Amino acid sequence: VPYQISSALVFKLLSHRPMFRCAVMMFQEEFALRLTARPGEALYCRLSVNTQLLAKVDQLMKVGRNNFRPPPKVESRVVRLELRNPPPPVDFTEWDGMVRLLFNRKNKTLRAVLMTKPTIRLLEENRRTQRALRGDSMDEEVEEKNAEQIIEEVVNMEQWKDKRASKLDLDDFLALLAEFNKRGIHFA
Repeated sequence: VPYQISSALVFKLLSHRPMFRCAVMMFQEEFALRLTARPGEALYCRLSVNTQLLAKVDQLMKVGRNNFRPPPKVESRVVRLELRNPPPPVDFTEWDGMVRLLFNRKNKTLRAVLMTKPTIRLLEENRRTQRALRGDSMDEEVEEKNAEQIIEEVVNMEQWKDKRASKLDLDDFLALLAEFNKRGIHFA
């Protein structure tokens, strides 16, 4: 699969309904390794997290460049994608909103990423939108904490203090999203 469409193609497949049993595909080696990268590895990224949330990914074989005529400049790998059935009980739009935000600067602490003024503004606006959709009165906000205070509380909790997106696994991301949602912070 050409590199420039690999990511879009994988996400199209992962969201395809009805669900397929399994897809076997060949990608450029670096892209294939990103699909299975683990927390702490250099190639671990948003693509890794999102793909592993929705599917089980296995590296099947390496395909050398000399197997092609003319030989390309890169090595290839064959991978198998098996969708998780049932899919995880998470709103993917909100999940991806959080993961995208955290992986913009994956080696910074969660606090450093989330406590920027633009992020706080975005999350406060999302919070107001969610309240309006639920029909909550805006007057009740007077006694509530604002988004900045809630973010500060969450990122200072023991399990999140000094953590970085590049080191969190799927369960950590799911727990972090649940904690924010429980406190009224939404990423979509």
